[in-house]
Amino acid sequence: MGHWLVIDLEATTDDGGWPVTEMEIIEIGASLVTREGREVDHFQRFVKPRRRPQLTPFCRELTHIGQASIDSAASFAEIWEQFERWLGHHRAQLQAWVSWGDYDRQQLLQEWQQHQVNSLLAQLPHINLKQRFAKARHLQRPTGLNGALQLAGMQFVGQQHRALEDARNTARLLPLSLT
Repeated sequence: MGHWLVIDLEATTDDGGWPVTEMEIIEIGASLVTREGREVDHFQRFVKPRRRPQLTPFCRELTHIGQASIDSAASFAEIWEQFERWLGHHRAQLQAWVSWGDYDRQQLLQEWQQHQVNSLLAQLPHINLKQRFAKARHLQRPTGLNGALQLAGMQFVGQQHRALEDARNTARLLPLSLT
């Protein structure tokens, strides 16, 4: 019986958004789930950005992540090493990794390159659940996570724009999207 790894990232940003190339990960959330979306294990860490360690007021308000959490966090390379160790325990059961949209995959590829780290994830298939859900529901165009949950008759659980909560809510849509 395989497991899916649902990942969500929070990153530095400002009102109006920044291009992915300007953003840096500030929080990693991952929920390891069964095909039914039941959580088996999870991982959550804050990450200290290198280029812009000071969060913008917009970013703090959006994510509800305080500057102190970021100031006391380790670098991406250190956190990713912890993540890889955690992931290693589940490697044998992993089918694929999943994110809501393609942003998380692009951001990780960029950070792996910048920090010159290798990842087990690079060897696994990635599923864009936002696209899969839209296809399964015959939607004209993909919808945001909150909209998808509402279409599925669910409410968002937890704090939006926090990595682990977003990953867990994405996982709830997994059984409805892998058809």
